Amino acid sequence: MSTMRTTDTDVLVIGAGPTGLLLAGDLAAAGLDVTLVERRPHGLSNMTRAFGVHARTLEQLDARGLADELLTKGTPLPRARLFGRLDLDLSRLPSRFNHLLVTPQYEVEHLLERRAKDAGVTFRYGTELRGLRQDAGTVTAELTGPDGAPFTLDARHLVGTDGVRSAVRTALNLPFPGSSVIRSMVLADVRLTEEPGRLFTVSGSGDTFAFLAPFGDGWYRVMGWSRTRQVADSEPVDLDEVREIARRALGTDFGMHDPRWISRFHSDERQAPAYRVGRVFLAGDAAHVHSPAGGQGMNTGLQDAANLSWKLTAVLRGEAPDPEALLDSYQSERHPVGAMVLRSSGAIVRLAMAHTPLTRAARALAARFLNAVRPASARAMGMISGIGIAYAPPAGSGRPAGRRAPDVRLREGRLYELLRAGEFVLIAPAGEPPTLPGTAPVSPARLVRATWTDPARRTAVLVRPDGYVHWTSR
Repeated sequence: MSTMRTTDTDVLVIGAGPTGLLLAGDLAAAGLDVTLVERRPHGLSNMTRAFGVHARTLEQLDARGLADELLTKGTPLPRARLFGRLDLDLSRLPSRFNHLLVTPQYEVEHLLERRAKDAGVTFRYGTELRGLRQDAGTVTAELTGPDGAPFTLDARHLVGTDGVRSAVRTALNLPFPGSSVIRSMVLADVRLTEEPGRLFTVSGSGDTFAFLAPFGDGWYRVMGWSRTRQVADSEPVDLDEVREIARRALGTDFGMHDPRWISRFHSDERQAPAYRVGRVFLAGDAAHVHSPAGGQGMNTGLQDAANLSWKLTAVLRGEAPDPEALLDSYQSERHPVGAMVLRSSGAIVRLAMAHTPLTRAARALAARFLNAVRPASARAMGMISGIGIAYAPPAGSGRPAGRRAPDVRLREGRLYELLRAGEFVLIAPAGEPPTLPGTAPVSPARLVRATWTDPARRTAVLVRPDGYVHWTSR
């Protein structure tokens, strides 16, 4: 780092969706100079596909002081029923947020954009990445501004959070292997004459499936698919087609009317082989994309950002004993999660599309198994919600290192309230501050120190800024 030439910014983030906004906000809040580039003009769109925020994402937002406000923008869903058979009791999740929060993506973006601006992120809207090059100390981004004039920006690191058609991934010449898992899906925002009996409605008939969820402002998001209507994305779609799919899948169209937006799209399963190339990283849909089943897309991207932000911060502050190993751990921790999400979301959508007697019988058997075997159901909900995701423990340490830290009550307050400082939290018995391991990428001066409420607890725990256990000791 000492040989690096002067740069325009510490970190250049390409793409101002939820992933880029959370990442940029974290880095700026840590005192770094951050520039966020977005090719679209400024303005938060309400035409977004994501509609739900899972428990682990809410915990990450809680660690940034945003979760409670977001809860006022949506509706908690404590239970979900899939395919008329499978009951998911989210209230059993071991989290303060034991539900799925049904709220549109633009509500999440609004909070994250406000936080990023308050933290000092420099926004450049209407600006497009045309290429990049990097050397041992710097990434140079070749950009085009709103007036069409080319210019460059130098950064110490660059992160591509610019979606499935990522210009950053293209500039790195990274492949994006995979295939379309489902074609010709229709998506619409509509108003309803009849209120659904459930907050979240999803079902399928074998040749069709559909789901319906409220946005909280009188609008409902409907997504549907029909085996008999497989056409290109460019083919027009109207409300009659959406109604017909809903009637066949759900038994009624609930009197859909006054659509504000209708679209046809296809869903791919793809994953980049590398999330890091030198000083450049990929996160969110730029790194992985999958079916919307399970509502894991936006949530997985936000978890990518939470994982990467503290690692970049530690390296750029000079606090990481082994900077390369720490940055490489972003790949080793998040790439398997992306692969798991591809598998789980793909399994859900394939169950929804089941139409032969054999595959429908398999779906019924899987539903009965998950309904009857609580540990299996808990594991499935833990993976989908993110609560159950864990990383390999650091070398020389064992479990619970690598696991999610629960939001324990401490003498100084809740753990996730203490994580709002954006630093490591060291929990120890009163009067017995432990010696930190030499591998901890944190300055002792920046530690948030806390003590157990139970004086009988003798364990010390070091919690990472993203809410995972880094190290424990007695």
